[in-house]
Amino acid sequence: MIYRFRVILDNDNEDDVFRDLEIRESDSLEDLHNIITQSFGFDGLEMASFYISDNDWNQGEEISMFDVSEGASGVRIMSETTISDVVHEVSPKLIYVYDFMKMWTFFVELAEIVDEAQGSNYPNLMFAHGIMPEEAPEKNFEADEFDMDNDYEDDLDIDDYDNLDFDENWN
Repeated sequence: MIYRFRVILDNDNEDDVFRDLEIRESDSLEDLHNIITQSFGFDGLEMASFYISDNDWNQGEEISMFDVSEGASGVRIMSETTISDVVHEVSPKLIYVYDFMKMWTFFVELAEIVDEAQGSNYPNLMFAHGIMPEEAPEKNFEADEFDMDNDYEDDLDIDDYDNLDFDENWN
């Protein structure tokens, strides 16, 4: 079977930039990584990861290019994980992050599953829309919006050392 994906650049209010791709369900996530980087004009040499996502695009389990974890509980690796192992009708969404210094972030969604067409080569770039920006779009993280002056509910004044309720001579 052939999986058809729409891969959308997460760029908030800018123009839409996406690619529609076809790839065999038995191909690896590394193969999907390669077609994504090629279709968006990257050299493919930077670190990248896929993250299993829910319907609200919340980031879940990481599937990395290399196992950089420490200890016995390593992460899954792209080259050892087939697309059908992580993407299907029930769980059709992935988040793809390329180049952790620049944080190019993409939403990858399974659009349809079709039969393999005779004489077609896979993976295949079916459609490209939009021009990639020169720089990765900035991300707004929730912590950036946190107001340090007004968001505490305990009414403590951290500059009032006499009333912080700890023994200053604790050792």
